[in-house]
Amino acid sequence: MKIHFIGIGGIGVSALAQYFLSKGCVISGSDLVSSETIEFLKEKGIKIIIGPHSENNLKDDVNLVVYSPAVKSDNPEYKKAKELNIKLQSYPEALGDLTMQYFTVAVSGTHGKSTTTSMISLILAKSGIDPTVIAGTKIKEFGNTNFRSGKSKILVIEADEHFASFLNYWPKIIVLTNIEKEHLDFYKNLNNIKKTYKKYLGHLGRDGILVANKEDKNINKIIKKGERDIVYYSIKQKEVNKIKRILKVPGRHNIYNASAALSTARILGVSDKMSFKALSEYRGVWRRFDLKQGIIDSPLSLKAPARRRKITVISDYGHHPTEVLATLKAAREKYPNKKIWCVFQPHQHQRTYYLFNDFVKVFKCVKIDELIITDIYDVAGRETKKIAAEVSSEKLVQKINKNNVKYFVLNEVEKYIKDNIKNGEILIIMGAGDIYKLADNF
Repeated sequence: MKIHFIGIGGIGVSALAQYFLSKGCVISGSDLVSSETIEFLKEKGIKIIIGPHSENNLKDDVNLVVYSPAVKSDNPEYKKAKELNIKLQSYPEALGDLTMQYFTVAVSGTHGKSTTTSMISLILAKSGIDPTVIAGTKIKEFGNTNFRSGKSKILVIEADEHFASFLNYWPKIIVLTNIEKEHLDFYKNLNNIKKTYKKYLGHLGRDGILVANKEDKNINKIIKKGERDIVYYSIKQKEVNKIKRILKVPGRHNIYNASAALSTARILGVSDKMSFKALSEYRGVWRRFDLKQGIIDSPLSLKAPARRRKITVISDYGHHPTEVLATLKAAREKYPNKKIWCVFQPHQHQRTYYLFNDFVKVFKCVKIDELIITDIYDVAGRETKKIAAEVSSEKLVQKINKNNVKYFVLNEVEKYIKDNIKNGEILIIMGAGDIYKLADNF
């Protein structure tokens, strides 16, 4: 079978491409720009065309075309597939078909999906259950990739709520971490978000199980007692102190994630001993408090002699106010006496616009020594000119109105940090756009 992926570099799409490759399919793909993920896929033997999408990228012997949710119906490759009468599926539709072929564990929620997915997957893999995994991030224990091929009938997926993608999935277990305002360019308000989650929970059959955060008020609002089998987890459960002791990844939010993973593993018959061992060995995932040691050889000033400074660099994907706060609080807990810098790249004008006041509130209260906010990362196909004109990073900095908060264009940030950061200090590079490349420069 030959499958072509439009937008193959997407984190979920790339995992699905690897799944079909592992099943012996011939895979091709296209994307606008190259990336680490695309280079990784090329190394696996997948032919990928980089540049503007073109109908010439699609051969007439292809059996299926899978496209990223960001791809529109006027895309040349999409239109060519239509003309050739080739089967077309969005990434969520194609993944939805797989969820019906496996015993699927779907991890959902506004925050914590990637970490909880990876924790559950690691526990199952180490316990011998051998799951197939399609994740929304690269997992270190699986060779720094977002896909794992397993021989069992268990599939663990990260079930994204944007565009209501998870309504394509039919899991046996849903893990629900939390529900908050997010993707308001699509949902418009929290009420619509809750309605969609409630519809999604209806995809659990009579024998399905919901693993739910007991302390999330919005989850509790959409659940009716007795309507399904529910396993609750909580920051107050008796195992929490043990989880705190063994986890290598910091932060209260990761205790929640580990509690969800532990509860899910119990349902699948994994012993607590095995689960705790796996959680104690968990090293975190790509761009989720991804900690590395950095080196700066340039001088602090032109007058000073060159000397090597060692800093700690944390790359983090946080782009929602709640995620930003969780990461920065975790950093302060881990480094209570260190000077902490943060470079934040807002992700998408619409998100920044709708959650503007929430961002202001977070950055006003958080205990960070130096905060740099750079330009908003523009997401192709998801912006409107009207909103883009009304919101900016400069306006965000002005509203925060603190002496330690500055605005810089992205290409000026590296020099400013290298000129001013001192030996032993902490540098957090945060955002869901291309800001992670800055971390590599240290």
